[in-house]
Amino acid sequence: MYIHQAQIKNLRELAIPGKVVIIYGPRRVGKTTLLHKFLEEVKEPHMFVNGDDIIAAEYLESQSIAKLRDFIGNNKWLIIDEAQYINKIGLNLKLVVDHVPDVRIIATGSSSFEFAKDDGAPLTGRKFVLKLFPLAQMEISQVETLNETKANLESRLIFGSYPEVVTNNNNSYREEYLHEIVSSYLFKDILELNGVRKSDKLPSLLQLLAFQIGKDVSFNELGTKLGMNKNTVERYLDLLEQVFVIFKRSGFSRNLRKEITKTKRYYFIDNGIRNALINNFNPLSIRNDVGELWENYIVNERMKKQEYLRKTTYSYFWRTYDKKEVDLVEERDGKLFGYEIKWGKKTKRIPTDWKGTYPEAEYMIINRENYLDFIK
Repeated sequence: MYIHQAQIKNLRELAIPGKVVIIYGPRRVGKTTLLHKFLEEVKEPHMFVNGDDIIAAEYLESQSIAKLRDFIGNNKWLIIDEAQYINKIGLNLKLVVDHVPDVRIIATGSSSFEFAKDDGAPLTGRKFVLKLFPLAQMEISQVETLNETKANLESRLIFGSYPEVVTNNNNSYREEYLHEIVSSYLFKDILELNGVRKSDKLPSLLQLLAFQIGKDVSFNELGTKLGMNKNTVERYLDLLEQVFVIFKRSGFSRNLRKEITKTKRYYFIDNGIRNALINNFNPLSIRNDVGELWENYIVNERMKKQEYLRKTTYSYFWRTYDKKEVDLVEERDGKLFGYEIKWGKKTKRIPTDWKGTYPEAEYMIINRENYLDFIK
């Protein structure tokens, strides 16, 4: 079953001559499916190639305008899946944009390494970036009733939202599938880089993060536990973010001396991946980490919604040294919004320091009663 992907709408609007649309996202979330579904609408001649195709790579690495023109021929669209395998892809696509101006280009990648490595950032001003994640609830809701969505909430918290997980109801299969992603795909892009020496530490690093969702992360503490220096820990976390395993939030401040800003909090791109890393697919009734799963899910789904609706939003957490905090802070449209993410139904007072410092900010508790309005 195909679930309509929200990024198709954005792809229609952004795929114009003179620009490259780059679609980033984790492996197995449906980037290739998105391309094929989009191409069903394209009536002009097009070329679809894969970045690990040797012949295609020979042309697309050539830095020769003549060879690039010859490769594209009369096609009006150039679609490159898994573009991260092509050396200097950014520079070569710049040449296409500048010298074959009527062609429209879409490229996908499971990491931003190859584009980021190109000297001089050649696609600056010539690209749009779209991100694709495991299915968002705003997408899944197209094929679910409200009652089904409520019934499936526990499954989303435990098994996540990878397309093959959502469309298969067998929990044993879901567990096996998620373990396969962790063992075969999760670190693939990082391990292909030179200079990643302590690859055996990556799973241990993520396992430690899995128990710190919604908490400030200390690079020194992680380094001590793993036998690594803090700079290496920070570098590895950055790499894991670039391959869409985790993402971070920084502390928000407008110079109140009590506010903590230097620490980071990390979330997983998918609850199922997080649970596979710690090998825990137990039901919620016997878990002691339901609050962490709920916060990871809500922050994640909110991020997807803002990305797919193309809302310019800056997201943070807020905490003071005396441990007053707000789980999620958003700055958008010139306004400030604070959100407390609670699994239970207990209400919580607005932190006095937050209300006093940001009296114009809106504040809301996100719980099981109102979460769908927040994420879809």
